[in-house]
Amino acid sequence: MEKSFEGIAKLSGWPNRAMTYSMKIPTSLPRLKGFRFPREIIAYAVWAYHRFALSTADVEDLLAERGVIVSREAVRLWVNRFGRHFANFFRRDRPRPNDKWHLDEVVIPIRGKKHWLWRAIDANGEVLDILVHTRRSGKAAKRFFKGLITRFGAPRVVITDKLRSYIKPIKTLAPDANHRAHKGLNNAIEGSHRPTRKREKVFGRFKSHRQAQRFLTAHDPINLIFRPRRYRLTATSYRHARADAFSLWADYTAEMAA
Repeated sequence: MEKSFEGIAKLSGWPNRAMTYSMKIPTSLPRLKGFRFPREIIAYAVWAYHRFALSTADVEDLLAERGVIVSREAVRLWVNRFGRHFANFFRRDRPRPNDKWHLDEVVIPIRGKKHWLWRAIDANGEVLDILVHTRRSGKAAKRFFKGLITRFGAPRVVITDKLRSYIKPIKTLAPDANHRAHKGLNNAIEGSHRPTRKREKVFGRFKSHRQAQRFLTAHDPINLIFRPRRYRLTATSYRHARADAFSLWADYTAEMAA
């Protein structure tokens, strides 16, 4: 399959340059069952969408520049269908999280109403879980913390802000944990909210509770593995970490199924 820029070149008056600029998509790539395009192309679209603060229209243009003509609606369907696929593999293969947790909640407006994004990370910055909820209450805190305990066991230390809704769930579900309620100690998790804020701007706010939960559940693990804390790494270590992430992505792409 081959696409060139001959059409746009005629409109722009650069026929010679455009004729030399073309891209070939290998026809040997196996197509994913039920889809027109190979899994590598679909995986690239999902990766670009979650790695960078791009809209589906931006990803559509990136693919078009590479000779892949696809609609932004198709990109949206790919992201919704396969984003969780990659996120689940990253969660499955990640090392056991640190036993020191940071919990925080931040407001996200959806259709003019306040919703709360509950997020937990460990001491290494690994996102443990997120929950989009309509309330900032003890019931919501218990639901969120109970899910964390079920998946990872009881932590040694839990650091939160001064929200009193955390007190009872932590005492009940992790009585031996050292609960430190101090806003200054919880600065580590503040940076974890920044990618969410960037995506909010791209979306023009989240459109629904379901969209926010679905997107962030997939986005956090995918984005994080391709964004290691660069300031803590040497250039060589960063390149090794990036190469490992790409290698994992290639392995998970091979496991994609319709």
